[in-house]
Order: sequence, then C-alpha cells, then structure tokens
Amino acid sequence: MKKYKFCFIGAGNVATHLSTELQKCGHEVVQVYSRSEESAKQLADRLNTDFTISTKSIIQTADIYIVALKDSVVDQVLSQTEFNDKLLVHCSGSMPMNVLSKYTKNYGVFYPLQTFSKKRDVDFKTIPIFVEANSDNNQLKLEELANEISNSVTVLDSEKRKSLHIAAVFACNFTNHCYAMAAKYLESKELPFDILRPLIAETANKVQHLHPKEAQTGPAIRFDENIINAHLEDLKEMPDLQELYNSISKSIFEYHQEKK
Repeated sequence: MKKYKFCFIGAGNVATHLSTELQKCGHEVVQVYSRSEESAKQLADRLNTDFTISTKSIIQTADIYIVALKDSVVDQVLSQTEFNDKLLVHCSGSMPMNVLSKYTKNYGVFYPLQTFSKKRDVDFKTIPIFVEANSDNNQLKLEELANEISNSVTVLDSEKRKSLHIAAVFACNFTNHCYAMAAKYLESKELPFDILRPLIAETANKVQHLHPKEAQTGPAIRFDENIINAHLEDLKEMPDLQELYNSISKSIFEYHQEKK
C-alpha cells in the first residue's frame, strides 16, 4: 500500500494514538500542530518529527492532514491555513463532514470509536473505525488506511455518526462520570475505590453477553422506596450526588416500565 505523509492538527489523546499507529505502519508524520507548545513538542518528540504552534507555519508538503481538535476551534484554526486541495480529514464523532468543504476540494472523516488517554495503550485492531469522504477516490484511501490499523472498518454518513457519538457519550463518558462520583462518595467515607473494581469489571463483561436492559439490577429497577429514600437521606450532604442518584433511579424505573 502507498505510504503517505501526514500532518496532525492537534496533539491531544486521539492525535497521539492515531499518529503513533500510522507511523508504526510505515507512514510518515511530517509535522504536528498544536496551540500548546508543550503538547506539540511532547507528541513531536514521541514521533521524532517537527512541530509548530503557528497556523501560518503548518507544512504545505503533507499528503493528508488529520484534524484532531475540539469542534469549537476547528474553524478558527483551519481558516488560517492553506491546504492546496490536499486531503483534509477530521476525527470528530459529532461534526458533519461538510464543514471541511470550504478549505479544500478533498475531505473526509476518520472516526475511531474508542476512549483514548495518552498514558494508556490501546489495541487499534479491536477499535471500530468509521470513515466518510466526499469522493469515491478519497473514501477508498481512508478505507485502505483504516484497514491497515483496524479489523473493523465501516463507511458511515455524518448523521448516523452523530447518533453513534451520542450513544457513545452515554456508554462511556457518562458511565465514567458515575465511577468518578462513586469514588468521590467513597473518599468521603474513607473507603478505597478499588473495592468497586470487580463489580465494574463484571458489569462491563455482562453487557458483552446480555442486552443492557436484561443486565440491569439494583433497587431502582423495582423502585424499592425504602432503600432509595435511605440512600437519598445519606446523600443529603452531597446534593450533586443526591440529584444524580435520584434522576438516574427514576430513569431506570421508567425505562423498565416500558413495554418491550
């Protein structure tokens, strides 16, 4: 397969993992851009390449530009850069592909569905990647690239990708926030979060085999008021947790009253 020169616009979690993986496959990362010099240098050092913190200095010789920025700053950064109709790709779950159309004639999306942290390694072969492009030729390029690093590659349009991202927020971000709130509560009671790790592991494993609705347990599914009210009373000194507990308990109960 042809090997490409990449420029990464962004140096966060997604950029760190994706750039490293593409480099392992023999592609060249010729530059990293970030508004933060610390982040840009950290990733550039890892890749043994150049970096810049100036949009005016983004390199012109890359074959593919991968945008891994938060959605709110994409236009601000890209509007100051010339891409000479090279292939420009973003990695966002929620941003439509067509936002890139004003910057180049060749654009697309390369969206890996996974939670990334710089300090934690991931196996890209197990990560589903969703691609979209504005032409058959660009789509073929992105599919080939995705197939180099993943065993699960799907062409998906922007609307369905947005729906997938919303579901991912519930399944990952909100779930992890509940872990954080559990840790906060346990710390207030001088108990270690490690106590919950086997429970968390079994909960995650169970939904690999059962529909989440079948896997649900706990007092909220039957709306056991004695337990729920006792918990809410205990949480009165932590009103943020009390509100979250009450809201999720109601949601669980109402969902399980719905007819199949």
